[in-house]
Amino acid sequence: MQSEIKRIGVLTSGGDAPGMNAAIRAVVRCCTFQNIECVGIYRGYQGLIENDFEELNARSVRNVISRGGTFLKSARSKEFMTKEGREKAYVNLKNADIDALVVIGGDGTFTGGLIFENEFDFPVIGIPATIDNDISGTDFTIGYDTALNTVVEAIDKIRDTASSHNRLFLVEVMGRDAGDIALNSGIGAGAEEILIPEENMGVDRLLESLKRSRKSGKTSSIIVVAEGDKSGKNIFELAEIIEENLGDYEIRVSVLGHIQRGGSPSCYDRVLASKLGVGAVDALLRGERNIMVGIHHQQVVSVPLEIAIKGEAKFDKNLRRVADITSV
Repeated sequence: MQSEIKRIGVLTSGGDAPGMNAAIRAVVRCCTFQNIECVGIYRGYQGLIENDFEELNARSVRNVISRGGTFLKSARSKEFMTKEGREKAYVNLKNADIDALVVIGGDGTFTGGLIFENEFDFPVIGIPATIDNDISGTDFTIGYDTALNTVVEAIDKIRDTASSHNRLFLVEVMGRDAGDIALNSGIGAGAEEILIPEENMGVDRLLESLKRSRKSGKTSSIIVVAEGDKSGKNIFELAEIIEENLGDYEIRVSVLGHIQRGGSPSCYDRVLASKLGVGAVDALLRGERNIMVGIHHQQVVSVPLEIAIKGEAKFDKNLRRVADITSV
């Protein structure tokens, strides 16, 4: 089967995540090791449509393992959502003699790859890279560990100010549909409450919890809020509700925003990206296609793209219990 794969294209799509460059590097260098040509595709699926290709070799990816973001750039392509756009992409791939495609990103990236494979019978392998850790079939996604450490470091600094001024801080972290960042960083940073989209805590329960905290002697508090939490229309409205009901709290809001996506990837993310990059090329050489390479119990596994996109959420109820117990 190896002789049929002579040239592989690689792209990054969707939101950037620390470790994407390390994944590209691993794909390129595994191709070099296997005597396969590798082509970098700039700006995700839009680059496929616009024929924005560049030959890559082992030296092309030197010194990128420590860089955040993606040197291949990323873009959301509305044109690729159309049949006509995907046809342009397919023609460009065939004209460039590319035999298979490795796509690095999240569920939107995988959805595009799945549709493309089904329409044109073109081999696609996905590598999960998103700080939200919301892809099924893999224990962790590239970028998640780095984002967690960034959030915990930020909350530790916020707590210094909260303690000094006896304030209540609401800290919003990323996680529109998944609360992994909020739940884990909240436990790691010792937050008093953690609000996540997987469960609606409700404002009343939150207010009661804050009242108990104040009675127990706590003079400052940190509440970590995932951006997808529904306790209020947004974190600022939630702050107003708390202030109206608990006037003795001096409340501040901190939205961490895109700093969670940036920065040099952690060692774990660099190693994970390297394992999955090599795993993607190995999977293609074994004749696999239409799959994501993920990590499960420290082993690289192959998961159908459809399951990776539509599988059940990984919400850890026991971790929620740990958070409740340790925040007393």
